[in-house]
Amino acid sequence: MIVKDMMPSFELYQPASLQDALELTDQFGADGWVMAGGNDSLAWFKDRVKRPVAVIDITGIAELKGVRETADGIEIGALTTLTELERHPLIRERFRILADAARRVASPQIRNNGTIGGNVAQDARCWYYRYGLPCYRAGGNTCYADTPEAMNREHALFDADRCVAVTPSDTAPVLVVLEAAMLLSSAGGERTLKAEDFFIGPSVDITRMTAREPNEILTAIRIPNSWAGAKFYFEKVADRQSWDFPLVNVASALVVSDGVVERARVACGGVACTPRLLAVVDDVVRGKAVDEELAQLAGQSVTRGARPLNYNHFKVPLMQNLVMRAVRDAA
Repeated sequence: MIVKDMMPSFELYQPASLQDALELTDQFGADGWVMAGGNDSLAWFKDRVKRPVAVIDITGIAELKGVRETADGIEIGALTTLTELERHPLIRERFRILADAARRVASPQIRNNGTIGGNVAQDARCWYYRYGLPCYRAGGNTCYADTPEAMNREHALFDADRCVAVTPSDTAPVLVVLEAAMLLSSAGGERTLKAEDFFIGPSVDITRMTAREPNEILTAIRIPNSWAGAKFYFEKVADRQSWDFPLVNVASALVVSDGVVERARVACGGVACTPRLLAVVDDVVRGKAVDEELAQLAGQSVTRGARPLNYNHFKVPLMQNLVMRAVRDAA
């Protein structure tokens, strides 16, 4: 007997305009699946965990691609590839940290067709969830990663509410640091959310990781010039240098004048379901000249309230050291 491992059937739509795509998302709602690069989507379909009625492939919509300069910053189409972000001269000049983060995503092959929209909108990587177990996030009543015998070295230190999955995105903490705005479009109009409000934790809605509604499409990301030219730092620690998700990553932006920090903004990924904005760092370093001692103090301040699981205690000193370097080396 030959066993055929096949995806569940679905209707495939390939709209050529944003308006056509929004009409389709309005028509299908939660039964539709918006697909861009497809790196995450196809894995869900092959494992038969996600069974959409319709897949809406938006890769042919030209208006959702590219980097554009605006009066007060830049606008990035959600279908802009990670490779383009890594290489784009305007991003490298003003917001090098975003290029640095894009360069650390997965592998060159994935970055060539993976998009910024897909990178920030991807679902949780927790294997219990992705293998189809009936956990809280999948509509069940158990978190399989938060048990005495669970393998949870990749999971959350903070803000766990029934689910201990973390954000897997490398670009998400950068967008939070840069105070980016996310443009969501639907057949009924547009709305704009701050990046830190776009990413949501299980206490808000345990079934999704972003505020995007089923009938909406993330169409653009707007980055203001408020941090343009700041001193930036991005670092990612993963089990492998390529093709892997972060155990912890850190992004920082510091504005320094005459050796003194005027303001700072730091965020970490891999430690909570959402990118964790570390406002305490600004409190520690603002108005001071950064030295080794101050950088260490900033690092030590960010893990208060951490609640490690059985196998992820190593993330506490790792997070402290990454933040310390993000402050010291950026300054």
